[in-house]
Amino acid sequence: MAVCLAPSMLSIDFTKVGEQLALIEQAGVPYLHLDVMDGVFVPNISFGMPVIKGIRKASHMVFDAHLMIVDPERYIEDVRKAGADIINFHVEATKDAAGCIAKIKESGAKVGITIKPATPVDAIVPYLADIDMVLVMTVEPGFGGQKFMAEQMQKVEQLAARKKEYGYTYDIEVDGGVTLDNVRTVLDAGANIIVAGSAVFGKEDIVKAASDFMAICKEYEQA
Repeated sequence: MAVCLAPSMLSIDFTKVGEQLALIEQAGVPYLHLDVMDGVFVPNISFGMPVIKGIRKASHMVFDAHLMIVDPERYIEDVRKAGADIINFHVEATKDAAGCIAKIKESGAKVGITIKPATPVDAIVPYLADIDMVLVMTVEPGFGGQKFMAEQMQKVEQLAARKKEYGYTYDIEVDGGVTLDNVRTVLDAGANIIVAGSAVFGKEDIVKAASDFMAICKEYEQA
């Protein structure tokens, strides 16, 4: 299975969006993580469909949209039309997770389901056979630059074990406080998609930062 880096646009320099996206794409970064916040499910507001639609025209990366919004089913079609390839919704944000999964599938996007630090894996077990990705938050969603919660790796290990036992094919994505210092811990636990925000876009040389992550990803992919 591919082991990939997904830099989070939440940490990008918005005065240089086009330039920085072009740099990481030219460096071979395959995914771009898009944190869509509504100011209700999480305290912050980030960006919405016009931004996604605008950058879609300038990028061939896989757009991984992380919806941190209440009742995400309301926006699935719009996010897909704006250019998202993967749509991740929070199980805590909807009363109809099965309906969200069905709606994402109908849109033609891949389905991701996300859990906050306080949410156990058991909350999403009924849906694991029907999804393409599980996103495990290793910080409280809504803010960039938080400290990595190492205890959340227990969930990654549980998801990796279930995946192997039942023959599931979902990717395991980890988002929150991931750096070059702890990324091996994340990969050792069984994750294969790594979200990094400030650890890439917060660096002076974003190409080097992304390349350093991708070198480690390649190492694990070939192991």
